[in-house]
Amino acid sequence: MLKEIYRNLLTQIGENPDREGLLKTPERMERSMRFLTSGYRMNAADVVRDALFTEECDDMIIVKDIDLFSLCEHHMLPFYGKAHVAYLPDGKVLGLSKIPRVLEVYSRRLQVQERLTNQVANALEELLQPRGVAVVIEALHLCMAMRGVEKQNSTTITSAMLGSFKSDSRTRQEFLSLIRK
Repeated sequence: MLKEIYRNLLTQIGENPDREGLLKTPERMERSMRFLTSGYRMNAADVVRDALFTEECDDMIIVKDIDLFSLCEHHMLPFYGKAHVAYLPDGKVLGLSKIPRVLEVYSRRLQVQERLTNQVANALEELLQPRGVAVVIEALHLCMAMRGVEKQNSTTITSAMLGSFKSDSRTRQEFLSLIRK
């Protein structure tokens, strides 16, 4: 079905979907869109299910510089950048590879960066029940770079601080200084 929609889109913008270079474009666009929106068919609880371990660790755990790619829900253009995620365990730790996977659950959807940041933080808080969660996302938005204001070097930074990261300025500062190294 998407293939036909993309074929029609090519016609509507003045292209010939039957010319050699575009013959397989509708199929490729359909596969791309299904991949880029695969987060709608994922669940953070399923991602984390077998990777939560009882551990007497109470120090901050950070996974930083996680590459992220998403689609702006307003223009369906990409935004991309880095996510930095931390939590303060309270008897349970998560397998490290699962933090980027939780990010993918929410980034592979039509998104706004502000909501994405909060969804990742809230999911980790709910699934891990830690003493705190912090998420910072730094991203470049092609909807700003390619159209509208056309500001190619603008970075948008969003943060969500929960638990001790919100209530304790020293904990928050420790996290922020560690992700800047």
